[in-house]
Amino acid sequence: MARRTGNQEPLSRERVLHAALALVDERGLEALSMRRLAQELGVAPMSLYNHVRNKEDVVAGLLDLIGAEVDPPAAGEDWKAALRDRAIAAHDAFTRRPWAARIWMSASRPNPDRFAHADAVLRCLREAGFSAALTYRAFHVLEGYTLGYTLQQVDFPYDATQLEQIAARFLRDFPADDYPHLAEHIRQHLEPHEEAGSFELGLDLILDGLERLRG
Repeated sequence: MARRTGNQEPLSRERVLHAALALVDERGLEALSMRRLAQELGVAPMSLYNHVRNKEDVVAGLLDLIGAEVDPPAAGEDWKAALRDRAIAAHDAFTRRPWAARIWMSASRPNPDRFAHADAVLRCLREAGFSAALTYRAFHVLEGYTLGYTLQQVDFPYDATQLEQIAARFLRDFPADDYPHLAEHIRQHLEPHEEAGSFELGLDLILDGLERLRG
């Protein structure tokens, strides 16, 4: 049982995980170790093992915290609005924490909360009139788009300024007359344009397509 030190909160799994989340947000996932985490909490490393099994358990717990930021569809909600809100919330959560998007599939683990969330999404589709086969496909398309788009976004190696410079250099010797449409696309990287909303555009195309298939 953890002991209080002055006004310090007693050690708990929740406190350990939130300290780990703050550490990873500030210094990256590679900075996380049981020793470093104990230092952040001001406790002996061995005391952590009363609340978490190991580093892998801590990482899985962090993903659980991030997953809890995304609300599942509520019973009776409009399916399209509910799944749109959920996908945007998941994209926002992963964009805030790119490290989580990179390990979401490999380090996540089954648990009752994850089961309940997935079941709510599947129920939402089935109650909207999707067949079992189309529900299966729709679930994976939405999951794949949300995570895949986010990974491409957070792992893109250049910021806007760098991309403009690369595009400008590339266009100097690019045979634009031979590839006019590609040249037009590259030039668009040199023009001010609103990147926000691109995720939503693709998401709405998917949802509209699913609605047609449902009909």
